[in-house]
Amino acid sequence: MDNRTTSPSVALLDTLIAFPSVSLTPNLALIQKVQDVLAGAGIESILAPDPQDPSRSNLFATVGPAGVPGVLLSGHTDVVPVEGQPWTSPPFEATHRDGRIYGRGTADMKGFVACAVTAMVAAARRPLQRPLQLALSFDEEIGCVGVRHLLRRLENTLPAPYLCIVGEPTLMRIGTGHKGKAAYRAICCGQAGHSGLAPRFFNAIHMASDLVASLRDVQRELAESGPRDEGYGVPYSTVHAGVIQGGRALNIVPS
Repeated sequence: MDNRTTSPSVALLDTLIAFPSVSLTPNLALIQKVQDVLAGAGIESILAPDPQDPSRSNLFATVGPAGVPGVLLSGHTDVVPVEGQPWTSPPFEATHRDGRIYGRGTADMKGFVACAVTAMVAAARRPLQRPLQLALSFDEEIGCVGVRHLLRRLENTLPAPYLCIVGEPTLMRIGTGHKGKAAYRAICCGQAGHSGLAPRFFNAIHMASDLVASLRDVQRELAESGPRDEGYGVPYSTVHAGVIQGGRALNIVPS
């Protein structure tokens, strides 16, 4: 049986794959296609574009009662590049073979986008106690850049969602949550001088090394006595130094 003729979500997925919405490139044509599908079911949607580049945009739509916390289906429309990769089928064309669909973004995450849009269309025909909502973003793959414009657009206009379902594949298994993240930059300032007189000056790299050693102490404390959640592969919070730079020459104390 050809799923493309029996499943609206698969048919929509075929269409979405054909949009080469690689991060940092336009996705507006894809977003407008989704808008058209939603409008066909009587669902209004709003756009939240990049103020500097309106060819890249987020989309938000809701169906059901207003003023009630809803169930939010959240996904991104961008995909990672294909250049230099040994594709054996066209990456921006859905190829159906042996019960699978091949194409860039089928799993991450246009497959979910297609299912979410189809669910919105179905929900528009039913009485809902809570709204079903859809949020589609751009440039997620490079650091969740696009969704920030949507968050600012929606801030203070809607109740916080009752539940948010994010369609990342996670090996096709349900993940009930993930750890948050914070990134910090520390600038260690010293005093430069010739290394022959090093004790007279202040070495910024030495200070940075002391900071890294302190971070490792914090990590040990978190592992031994910090909050734990055994549902995670690493059941405690993690700390690490990811990038370190400093110094100009071997014979100069770094400032």
